[in-house]
Amino acid sequence: MPIFEYRCQDCGSRFEKLIRRDSDIESLTCPSCGEKHLEKELSTFAAHANGPSASSPQPGPCGQMCPTPGRCGLN
Repeated sequence: MPIFEYRCQDCGSRFEKLIRRDSDIESLTCPSCGEKHLEKELSTFAAHANGPSASSPQPGPCGQMCPTPGRCGLN
């Protein structure tokens, strides 16, 4: 079930709508002004991956999290 982004051509309001079936598109109205003059916008998406990100601190050789793992044990 995709979520689409729309812009109302009458009032300029932007909103998202979950579309479950084609009949949902036919009955779609602007939540701000109630008009049906809508334009589908290009959507962006976010992808999430499991595991640490590249910017996450990594444990050093001692097993502790530190900002400089390559210098672990050096003072």
